[in-house]
Amino acid sequence: MQANSPLGPEAHYQAQLNEGRFLIQRCNDCARHVFYPRVVCPYCGCAELLWVEAEGAGTVYSTTTVRRKAEAGGDYDVSLIDLDEGVRMMSRVEGPAPAEVKIGMRVRARVIDHQGAGLVVFIAEDEK
Repeated sequence: MQANSPLGPEAHYQAQLNEGRFLIQRCNDCARHVFYPRVVCPYCGCAELLWVEAEGAGTVYSTTTVRRKAEAGGDYDVSLIDLDEGVRMMSRVEGPAPAEVKIGMRVRARVIDHQGAGLVVFIAEDEK
């Protein structure tokens, strides 16, 4: 499916997540991967962006702990993840305590159902 589908790139991305599939875009001209979904390639301006299955492996680039009261669900992690495809995305690392998530940690994507919608989260590679 092309980036300029009737759904639009963000809606198509979310629809695929809702089906359990983690897709990102790849430019047909310069072959670079693109994330967040767009209509044109931010590197070369090509309007032909193809949807490809993300490998899902990546590295924590940055991380922080969001503090919440226990009755509100407790603390959670927010991290920037550099995917091996060369794009960066914001998500969270699940499994280890938020303070245990470290820069440079290898992680793998997993699509979960979050309140009825697909969501990409990451787990530490050693916790597969």
